[in-house]
Amino acid sequence: MISFMFSRLVSSSLLTLTLSSLSLGQNAAPQPSAAAAANQAINVATSGRCAEAIPELKRAVRQSIAAELKKKAALAGLRCAMIHNQPYEAVDFLQFLNRDFHDDPEVLYQATHAYSDLAIRASQDLLRIAPASYQVHELNAESLETQGKWDEAAAEYRKILETNANLPGIHYRLGRLLLSKPNPGPDVVEEAKKNFEQELKIDSQNAGAEYVLGELARQSSQFPEAVDHFSRATKLDSTFAEAFLGLGSSLIAQKRYADALQPLETGVKLQPENPAGHYDLATALSRTGHKDEAEREFAIHRKMQEANPPASPQ
Repeated sequence: MISFMFSRLVSSSLLTLTLSSLSLGQNAAPQPSAAAAANQAINVATSGRCAEAIPELKRAVRQSIAAELKKKAALAGLRCAMIHNQPYEAVDFLQFLNRDFHDDPEVLYQATHAYSDLAIRASQDLLRIAPASYQVHELNAESLETQGKWDEAAAEYRKILETNANLPGIHYRLGRLLLSKPNPGPDVVEEAKKNFEQELKIDSQNAGAEYVLGELARQSSQFPEAVDHFSRATKLDSTFAEAFLGLGSSLIAQKRYADALQPLETGVKLQPENPAGHYDLATALSRTGHKDEAEREFAIHRKMQEANPPASPQ
């Protein structure tokens, strides 16, 4: 009897739970699909309620929805983050867009503006927080340099060196700037050279400074010195194509054709679109008895020259 009653009680409880579950299911609002939620978040963003929309848009781009809808959600999130000055949220959306839509023209266009705006905001923050810092002078110098205001930019770099004489990178930037001036005279070139040499005293790992010193030596027909600088540059940076090609060219100038083969082969492999590299490699191959390989390199050089003939003098 007790067993029968217990069985009835259990059955009754199970029935009550089942009916309750059905009742809850009927009364609960249906959950929107991932696509519907994404569209809703986009509409919320479009209506200007960005603070509410951003968390939902971040969730949407992680869902399994159509690629075009993901892109729309991410772009809406990016716009909201930029409007409301939320740089970290903006960077999150940019990383997603650059990873999944890196060839999309609209994404590239929006990313260009977003990164530019983020850079401007960061520079404004720097100017507000540390107006007298060397970083502000460096930003000013870089801006003036892009405008072709060489003397004003050089003055900014020199201001940095007045109080931070051993700051890595500044002598290198000043030297590079001096050489960028139209038709720099011998005095300017000499000043640039001294800056590169000073840079190497501060930072002996600066492959760029070694390369430029090598190029200056090569242009002055000081080939042993050029070889030394180019060699050090290639050791500091094994992907520095211009340094390998400069080394090979300088060795050829010394008639060290066999020694030139390895750096030229490396340089051409790293920078196959450089016609001068193919010509120098062909020369070294020809002078070391590799006639077939030399002719192949000469042919590549001729083809490049025909495709891009040198501009006629005006």
